[in-house]
Amino acid sequence: MAVIHKTFVKPTKLELLTSWLPSRPWYRGAAAAPDLAKAGGFRLDDPDGAVGMEFMVVTDVSASGPTTYLVPLTYRGGPLDGAEHALVGTMEHGVLGRRWVYDGCHDPVLGAQLLALVQGAAQAQDQNLTDTPDPTVIGSYTGEGPLAIDPAQAPADDRDGTELPLPQGATLRLHRILRPAPDGTPVAPQGAIGHVAAPYHLPDGTRVQGLFAVLHTGLRAQG
Repeated sequence: MAVIHKTFVKPTKLELLTSWLPSRPWYRGAAAAPDLAKAGGFRLDDPDGAVGMEFMVVTDVSASGPTTYLVPLTYRGGPLDGAEHALVGTMEHGVLGRRWVYDGCHDPVLGAQLLALVQGAAQAQDQNLTDTPDPTVIGSYTGEGPLAIDPAQAPADDRDGTELPLPQGATLRLHRILRPAPDGTPVAPQGAIGHVAAPYHLPDGTRVQGLFAVLHTGLRAQG
């Protein structure tokens, strides 16, 4: 169970992301630095209690926006071996001390728990409250049998998202650019066998639903 401490972090999460986002292949801003506002998100619990996991939704409200980004983050008490390329930065936490903040898509603990959420083996937690499930985050799975992240293959970023490889050619794709579901109810693409859908807020305060992640089989058409 993740404990949400009411304390300071320095720099703030938004300050870390402001300098990090422009380096990502899926960043759409024309300006060198985005103007970020928190738009939603949720947490997942680490069964071992060692890694904090947060799915942050932020919107760039600068002149080049608005664009809403999904940024999964992990918080660790020390460096993650082999993940220097995924380090967002470090921050000082008022209770826990120094924390190493990683792009969660490249952290195996988050990948495993996100896949568990899709398959109904984990439950999303409120972003701001301790030990409080978030029933607005929906995982769906229509495949057969359990799946696991393939540790032999590295996640891959492209212009629209990040793909986490699974065995037999399946992938768990995270949508880095979030878009509201046209009719208010997110629908996974044809051929998908699982997904995660959750709400977030537009800059005007409107609450919308979007697809955060989609689980594809190895038979998915390319393109």
